[in-house]
Amino acid sequence: MTIHPPALVFKICPETIWREAEKEGAFHGSGIDLEDGYIHFSTSDQVAETAWLHFNGVEGLMLVAVATDKVALTWEEARGGVMFPHLYASLGMDQVLWAVAIPLRDNGQHVFPETIPPFTPDPSA
Repeated sequence: MTIHPPALVFKICPETIWREAEKEGAFHGSGIDLEDGYIHFSTSDQVAETAWLHFNGVEGLMLVAVATDKVALTWEEARGGVMFPHLYASLGMDQVLWAVAIPLRDNGQHVFPETIPPFTPDPSA
């Protein structure tokens, strides 16, 4: 299957870990990234659901944007058979386009930039 990557992919990361990576000049991953041996990314269509599934109610997170032409991503099947971008290397700060804090709503969901499509959980699930 041919993958036509989007222009940007996104990483959700605890701010404390991200600030350390900025000081060091590279992000090596956090939590599950280190366990799995690669950095998990999401597309703009995936990232809000990723936040809801794995970070719902968690404060102090950053949303990091990376241009897909700046990194050697591997696209692999993950949640529900959907292809997700993974990076089997460290992420250099020179590869990062921007990083912003993602505030938390009262309902535990995160507030993303307007360019990120919202995710609405299925109440029957």
